[in-house]
Amino acid sequence: MSNMVFKKRICAIILAQSKMDNPLKNLFSSFRKIASGSENSAIGIDIGSSAIKVVEIKKKGGKAVLETYGAIALGPYADLDAGCVTNLPIEKVILALQEVLKQSGVTGTSLALSIPVQSSLVFTLELPAQIQSAEIATIVPTEARKYIPVPITEVSIDYFILPKKESSFEEMNNADLPLEPADKINVLVVATQNDAVARYRSIVSQCGLTASFFEIEIFSSIRANFEHELSPVLLIDFGASRTKLSIVEFGMVKSYHTIDRGGADISNSISKSLSIPFSEAEKMKKDFGLFGNPAEKSLADIIKIHIDYIFSETNNVLLGYEKKYNRTISKVIFTGGGSLLKGLKEVAVNNFRAEIETGHPFSKVNAPAFLEKVLETMGPEFAVALGLALRKLQ
Repeated sequence: MSNMVFKKRICAIILAQSKMDNPLKNLFSSFRKIASGSENSAIGIDIGSSAIKVVEIKKKGGKAVLETYGAIALGPYADLDAGCVTNLPIEKVILALQEVLKQSGVTGTSLALSIPVQSSLVFTLELPAQIQSAEIATIVPTEARKYIPVPITEVSIDYFILPKKESSFEEMNNADLPLEPADKINVLVVATQNDAVARYRSIVSQCGLTASFFEIEIFSSIRANFEHELSPVLLIDFGASRTKLSIVEFGMVKSYHTIDRGGADISNSISKSLSIPFSEAEKMKKDFGLFGNPAEKSLADIIKIHIDYIFSETNNVLLGYEKKYNRTISKVIFTGGGSLLKGLKEVAVNNFRAEIETGHPFSKVNAPAFLEKVLETMGPEFAVALGLALRKLQ
């Protein structure tokens, strides 16, 4: 198929793994190094709204080694152009998944799969500090009902007690700075629709595969993009249908928000404004981005309208976070396919008072030198799939 991008597999040893009883168990896995654990090979699959990405890695000498990766656009399976947002029936998703696994040379049958964040709700609960750990498991579902707009029986709930930050020297010596209340426990809660989990179980099963676990995509992306940052960091995931914001501190999500605007919206605006097909608009966006096209001077302005909106909404989120926690963001990391937009970092520098960088997920694995430039360029698109595979090796 012409809508696929593949790299041939580098080696071919795959070890099948057994299916876990609870796919969401240990959702908040730690960001440990690859050197520990008994898994020798891992496959991560990210089924997005516009494409499916797959990454296979293997543990060798205590290090993660890239074996193969591949992507397939879902638009053509809905009689749309590549890059378009889709809502395919299970049968079409299965066909696309089987094709990308075949063409990328993946031969294993056990994998890890991401759950789209739109099928979940991520929020933080504040509980009294005097509550005992044994009571939290009972209290969280009760308190979570206030945030979940569907019956509690229709979701699976997981949670993690967020660590308290230590006061900095500046905070301890400045009486004017508000302090974090010592009588509260912050609990990160994720509620995932059971129907979504069942849908992905069905896809995996009908492909003759097994899933070791399912994981909300934002946690996979964090694992792939983060090192050992202790100060608050904002991860912006530019997807096709939406932009996802995760504020991460001590390796855990402290705040999460979604902006309902993504790369496909930009291409649609270009298509309508310039009266050109979506496929041509998508190509023009990728070729020129915010730097603009000399032959079509309005291109950069069309794109910038959307980027300005996304960055404006992001700054509102940051302002709310800073007021609540008295913490400022030290770094902004871009990930997702939309992060590759030309000129995006240059515009971001004028919008955020923080270091700006584009994630390089494949730096976490060993790969042949001749692939270095390609992997650096394509890395942000494969962050979720790679993050899944990294957890599977742990």
